[in-house]
Amino acid sequence: MNDKYLTVTALTRYMKRKMDTDPHLRNLWLRGEISNFKHHSRGHMYMTIKDDQSKIQSVMFAGNNRNMKFRPENGMNVLIKGEISVYEAYGQYQLYIQQMEPDGIGALYLAFEQLKEKLHKEGLFDPIHKKQIPEFPEHIGVITSPTGAAVRDIITTIKRRYPIVSITVIPVLVQGPQATVSIQEAIDTANSKGNFDTLIVGRGGGSIEELWSFNEEAVARAIFNSKIPIISAVGHETDITISDYTADLRAPTPTGAAELAVPSQTELTDRITVMRRTLTRDINREIVSSKNYFARLLQSYAFRYPEQLLKQKEQELDSYMEQLQRGFVQNRKQNEAAFTHLFRRLASQHPAKQLEQAKSNLNNALKQQNNSMSQILEKKSVNLANNMDKLTLVNPLEIMKRGFALPYTSDGKIIKSVKKVKQNESITVNLSDGNLSCQVLTIEEDPTNGK
Repeated sequence: MNDKYLTVTALTRYMKRKMDTDPHLRNLWLRGEISNFKHHSRGHMYMTIKDDQSKIQSVMFAGNNRNMKFRPENGMNVLIKGEISVYEAYGQYQLYIQQMEPDGIGALYLAFEQLKEKLHKEGLFDPIHKKQIPEFPEHIGVITSPTGAAVRDIITTIKRRYPIVSITVIPVLVQGPQATVSIQEAIDTANSKGNFDTLIVGRGGGSIEELWSFNEEAVARAIFNSKIPIISAVGHETDITISDYTADLRAPTPTGAAELAVPSQTELTDRITVMRRTLTRDINREIVSSKNYFARLLQSYAFRYPEQLLKQKEQELDSYMEQLQRGFVQNRKQNEAAFTHLFRRLASQHPAKQLEQAKSNLNNALKQQNNSMSQILEKKSVNLANNMDKLTLVNPLEIMKRGFALPYTSDGKIIKSVKKVKQNESITVNLSDGNLSCQVLTIEEDPTNGK
């Protein structure tokens, strides 16, 4: 009974063998769109290939994607050659990609545009990094194939235009798998030698595949990092490569690069002839001007009447001497007056003078203080006498001398009303010259009090 049941592993392996032996799934051509793309650090590429209704998990191992000319991206439509098999660990079928290229656009063109965009963002095409090509080079290095027509065109053009310059051909491969490394090493070698003024890097025309080594990132970075100015001369005028963008100067053809690298001896000869004529004309003009100037000098008063001019200058000298003497005397008087004024100011600021003035100011201040104190004391004395007189008038003792008395109860309180005492109560009456002990016999109220 138990023999009817399979394990998951057995089932998965069975499905894998079925797919692996199916010829239609072993050689599959597929069109789809990339999504969920991931480039693993080990080089493998994982992605999903989908259309409007379905999708399939896919993988392209590093051995298959190493030589791809373009970089896959999400949303890119691609054409794929591969096979279908089962990934046993998850029990799912997936597509194993062997070849892939863009759908509707060439892989080389796409790789060209992707690398161009990348290097442009890094600033390798920025004009600020472009080096000036020497106007009169002494030694030019030509990095190209030694057997192609391009090297003959370059050498012939340079020798015709500027035969005094030295030319060194640095042979390289210009197409094929090893061309990229060959061109890169040639540029680095030329820089290490340090005896070149200019480098021409290029080749003759060809297809995009034949020119592709000049579209490689390694060549572009070698050109950008070169300390020697580089002229790029790849293909015909319509051929544009990454090297053209990174080079310091682009030439439409190898012959054009030779013309840009050196001046024309014919043009230089013409320029020298024009400069010689201009210089001769300017010198002749200067000679005529100088002759006229010296002629005017010979006709001047100084040359015609030197004795009279000398006497006149002596008189002017005497006048200047007198002015100088008067100015000296006047300046001395001004300085003496200023010195006298300063001496007087200094004498007035002498410590003895200052002390004497301070003593005088102190005596005056003391006199003013004494006078002020006397006036204040006198005024205060008069005010005190007036206040004493006023206090005397309201003094109860003075009133009592005029016949008045002050009655007090037995506990010492002054009696202000008859209601404050009782009949037969003992009271004390203070007079101006003594006290009386009395007893209240009768109490009579004033009937008019309070009306």
